[in-house]
Amino acid sequence: MGVRDPVGRRAFVAGAGAALMAGGVAAGDAEAAVVDGPLPDFHQALKDELNFPLAWGTSAIRDFRAWRRAARAKVEEHLLVDRQDGTPYAPEFTDGPQGDGCTRELVTLSLTRHDRVRAALLTPHGSGPFPAVLLLHDHGAKFDIGKEKLVRPWYDDTRLASAQAWADRYFSGRFVGDELARRGYVVLCADALGWGDRGPVAYDQQQALASNFYNLGSSLAGLMAREDARAAGFLAGLDRVDARRVAAVGFSMGAYRAWQTAALTDDIAATASVCWMTGLKEMMVPGNNTLRGQSSYYMLHPGLARHLDIPDVASIGAPKPMYFLDGEQDALFTAEGVRAAYAKMRAVWSSRRAGERLRTETWPGLGHVFTQPMQDEVFAWLETVL
Repeated sequence: MGVRDPVGRRAFVAGAGAALMAGGVAAGDAEAAVVDGPLPDFHQALKDELNFPLAWGTSAIRDFRAWRRAARAKVEEHLLVDRQDGTPYAPEFTDGPQGDGCTRELVTLSLTRHDRVRAALLTPHGSGPFPAVLLLHDHGAKFDIGKEKLVRPWYDDTRLASAQAWADRYFSGRFVGDELARRGYVVLCADALGWGDRGPVAYDQQQALASNFYNLGSSLAGLMAREDARAAGFLAGLDRVDARRVAAVGFSMGAYRAWQTAALTDDIAATASVCWMTGLKEMMVPGNNTLRGQSSYYMLHPGLARHLDIPDVASIGAPKPMYFLDGEQDALFTAEGVRAAYAKMRAVWSSRRAGERLRTETWPGLGHVFTQPMQDEVFAWLETVL
């Protein structure tokens, strides 16, 4: 006589979903436990439970400076990577060519106690101290180049060809870092883990890389956040830089990195973020790229959504000057999500009587790009806020 399985696997999983829905579809009526691709059938119930209790205006904390400290501490708690303040940068500089208005160097430094990172450093000709830009590269599922997407690689012809093709595709053929240096900014741009000198990782290896970090009690996204904040501190501490005039600028994942860095460190005085801002609930919808996993692990801090929405984290940077640009036809972010995030941030800056310091734009007819006209607007804005 065989052993009877009282609850089959499908019934168990669907039943668990029904239990979480608290009175939703009964287990016997469920057709699938996973719907719309990789979403659980109870995903709407999970979204409905998110009320972001630590958001400014919702939180019981009414003093804004106290709220900023509490919100920043909550983000840092979910990074799963310790602060690295005691780690010496120990920079090693390698001279590159001079010309086109700036001096080019490669600098190798310790952004954490575990790894040395090579970055491109551009310094305008003339006498400083200069304003500076921490330039943060995108994801793009293109890993052979990182910093080279934004700074012309004078040191590698193979990477130059790849980088020029990327600049032609997304940046109107410009190297944004070189243009900033010509306009009088010190520019620092480093590879995130997986790109350029620190890769290349393959697209379908990202999820495994992230899970291995979690198994080791750490976080891939948390590492990137800590490294970017440390890079901001290094840049601000250079003798050639005016520490009061350091901005973070980025496109796509680099835009996410830019406003995240502004939230995590006071070394950043202003931020321009191009094509990465949305509300979390509006992003977690069928068909969105985030649902594929893989790349999203670079921007995923587990559990943080129980406390703060995406624009809530960016708002930790208030009332610093910040400029957000998104393309009207950007397929990565719903128009609803962009509008919701912009409205939430405007409410925060307005509450600080600093509404004029926040600029939010949706560019008609454009997708996921940082075109020359967009760049020129960012450059002009930087001149007014730094």
